[in-house]
Order: sequence, then C-alpha cells, then structure tokens
Amino acid sequence: MAKGKNQHVVPTEAGWAVRGESNTRNTKLFDTKAEAETYAREIARNQQAELVIHGKDGKIQSTNSYGNDPTVTKG
Repeated sequence: MAKGKNQHVVPTEAGWAVRGESNTRNTKLFDTKAEAETYAREIARNQQAELVIHGKDGKIQSTNSYGNDPTVTKG
C-alpha cells in the first residue's frame, strides 16, 4: 500500500489550516488549532502518513507517525 502525503497543521491569517506536504493550497481551514489537528490526524491515519503540527510562529511543535515507522525485526 502506498503511503500518503504527510499532513501539516499550520497557522494562517484566518485561523488554522491542514495542508498536505508540498501542496501550495490548504486542504481545509479551521477556526481553532484543535479542530485542525483532529482533521489532520484522521487524514494521516487513513493515509499512513506523518502528522506535523506547527506553532503560531510556524515552527514544528510536534510530530506523530501513522505508518512511516521503520520495521523492526528481531533476530
């Protein structure tokens, strides 16, 4: 199964947005960061991608992987 695009929660002048990595357009706008995180988390889970949450300053605050973790094998 192909992995989806990483999902970013980013600040905008109008509130908060969810944007797929390398996209120039926002996927969806929200009034609150919490709403944007909930929406982005669901996309990341469905696409087995990384969730990247940015602060108001645009810097990355946290990340969460939903499928991009390296496979660990026991020997």
